[in-house]
Amino acid sequence: MAKTRVGIINVTGYAGVELARLLAQHPEVELTSVTGRSAAGQKLNTFFPHLTGLNLTIESKLGAVDFAFSAMPHKESAPEIIPLLENGIKVVDISADFRLRDAAAYPEWYQFTHPAPQLLREAVYGLPELYSKKIAKARLIANPGCYPTSAILALAPAVKQGLIEPGIIVDSKSGISGAGRSLSLKVHFSEANEDTTAYSLEGHRHFPEISQELALLNPKHPPSITFVPHLLPMTRGILTTAYATLVPGKIAAGKDGDKQLRDIYADFYKHAPFVKVVSFSPHTKYTWGNNDCYIYPTIDHRTGRLVVISCIDNLVKGAAGQAIQNMNLMLDLPETTGLQALAIFP
Repeated sequence: MAKTRVGIINVTGYAGVELARLLAQHPEVELTSVTGRSAAGQKLNTFFPHLTGLNLTIESKLGAVDFAFSAMPHKESAPEIIPLLENGIKVVDISADFRLRDAAAYPEWYQFTHPAPQLLREAVYGLPELYSKKIAKARLIANPGCYPTSAILALAPAVKQGLIEPGIIVDSKSGISGAGRSLSLKVHFSEANEDTTAYSLEGHRHFPEISQELALLNPKHPPSITFVPHLLPMTRGILTTAYATLVPGKIAAGKDGDKQLRDIYADFYKHAPFVKVVSFSPHTKYTWGNNDCYIYPTIDHRTGRLVVISCIDNLVKGAAGQAIQNMNLMLDLPETTGLQALAIFP
């Protein structure tokens, strides 16, 4: 049986090249076409020497494929995707162009008017742990952002079960690759090394995504979220710590409550192969290079607060790996196909 022909729009960014790396070892698909405007005409394995086995030429336009990933920046992705859908090609979009359900939110958060608001109603938010059945039937997937992936997975069981009060604080820390591959002063080595800073305190673009999805889990009690991202001097990884006050009486006191909480999380994610609910505080290293999300739910018994820590690789579970996880579901393949690699350590 012929393999599914897959293409990547904009292979030259970090998400695009990570897609190429992961797809190269996928047993059920063949990467046959990649684009990159700044590198058109060059060999992929010359532009990225670590991809030695991929003897593809980077093109200016996508060739004949059965399935496509768009790794274009926001605003630029939707115009590339619309013609593909019209030609019957299924697409996973790694940009933010189809993540928000309300078209009116795009001018506020992304500074553009959406060119196809009707597709926002059709696009499925690509978090398999919440929407696997819808993803399997979809032709357009909005791949979640990296921060939202870590935050939503950390909080979903507690929000869904009504364990917490609406006020939630999400503190997330990301490696520098989350800022993309384009040059900027803030990711210059001399500026970012040995330095940690909070940013976008006036409102990060991932905030409406986190708020939207958590509200859908418990519409009668939508959360009120404070989200503060930080930049760390490392290449990959996101560590999120989320805080919320427990609803009195929902969780037992003491060690029984700790076990009850972990059992609730373990049950919620029992069919999620990439979510590991653990009994220890995880490190970003535990997910470096793989598609796992480690989650540690615990209770601060002195204050009655839920504290949940989650770790992902922002380029894998936070971008390319999750995109392939979505593709697997859309192609009726086992969800884990091509994504079984263990983390790289140290």
